[in-house]
Amino acid sequence: MSFGDPNNPYGHQPQQPPQGQPGYGYPQQAPQGVPPQQGYGYPQQGAQQPGQPYGAYPQQPGQPYGGMQQPGQPYGGMPPYAHWGLRFVATLVDGLVLMAPYILAIIGGAMGDSVGAILAIIGFLGVIAVAIWMLVQEGKTGQTLGKKTMGIRLLREADGQPLGVGMAFVRRLAHFLDSLACYLGWLWPLWDDKKQTFADKVCSSVVVKSQ
Repeated sequence: MSFGDPNNPYGHQPQQPPQGQPGYGYPQQAPQGVPPQQGYGYPQQGAQQPGQPYGAYPQQPGQPYGGMQQPGQPYGGMPPYAHWGLRFVATLVDGLVLMAPYILAIIGGAMGDSVGAILAIIGFLGVIAVAIWMLVQEGKTGQTLGKKTMGIRLLREADGQPLGVGMAFVRRLAHFLDSLACYLGWLWPLWDDKKQTFADKVCSSVVVKSQ
């Protein structure tokens, strides 16, 4: 009597999977119309990547390092705030630069003749030209001649960029707030955490040390 294949001591034939169906251990075919599932061992979307701190999300293109910046928070790469002494000397230097054409205008006016009138006009136009030049430089680069000399810069608090000429002009107008109450606003950076005057707080600007 034959009990099957003599090479098979138990006499059992290996079970063949039904035709058209994958055997045990083979990947299962997804039903028609259902997208295939990602296999075991493949990284899932948003999963931990090698070398990435546990619990951190993958870095997105164009996103600041360390996470998205929240509104109202200081710019992550902001340099240290400039103390009051640096700001005072920078303002003094700017005042001396403006003083030169102003003195020329005073001398011309004191002469009282045609030459003096010409000098007065030149000096008066010089004051306007220097003031506009300082405003443009401060708005575009964050630095006047005085700020550049002292190594400080005026920037937007939100993103660390220059204010722009328009906002720099608004900040100049807002300085009248600093002159109220016995010039208290001009002294406010002495104890303020962000070293801001009242005009800085109104315009959301900060003065920092240049890197």
